[in-house]
Amino acid sequence: MPTMPKSLFWIRTDTTGADHVLLNDQRGLSARGVAVVADPVPYTCTYTLLTDEHWATSRLEVTVEGAGWLRTLRMERALGRWRVSTAEQGDLAAALRAAGHGNPGFPGTEEPGRLEDAIDVDLGRAPLFNTLPIRRLGLREGDVGTEHRIPVAWVHVPSLEVLPATQSYTVLGPDRARFAVKGFNAELGLDDDGYVTHYPGLAERR
Repeated sequence: MPTMPKSLFWIRTDTTGADHVLLNDQRGLSARGVAVVADPVPYTCTYTLLTDEHWATSRLEVTVEGAGWLRTLRMERALGRWRVSTAEQGDLAAALRAAGHGNPGFPGTEEPGRLEDAIDVDLGRAPLFNTLPIRRLGLREGDVGTEHRIPVAWVHVPSLEVLPATQSYTVLGPDRARFAVKGFNAELGLDDDGYVTHYPGLAERR
């Protein structure tokens, strides 16, 4: 396994947790991340992400594990189509019910064709993934006020259910962008490479 030249670390502000990513962005993005989160039940999420040189996602692998359960997801995009595979051990639903939460969705998707328009993936509550469209679309160099509406493959955590979604990014300046989806919006702070430094209500970079 090759070493990675860059490291990013976020502290979660919506719950107890943190997200650490090692990455190489010299030609597209190759990244490995680990998130440790307390809610809705304590879990560890590890992920590997690979894009092409234009920052379009080509592969995502995710493992989420908590007490008595484990789920995995693998997504690969080739020739404009997504291939999605999953595995599950134990009972996440039982763990969530014991903590007073509802049942999770099933991991993956039964209709991968609904994802065909998506070039980007968005792993839920992982700030790294906002950088994919920011870099791919050149938002830091864009005119202030320019809005991009994009289809994405959104991955819910911890269930790893994959759903099609439409998100928008609006240029606010070289170090800021507005992210919006389904009535939610947040003004993201960005560094010189387009990585999130400040995500209101979710995470802060250290």
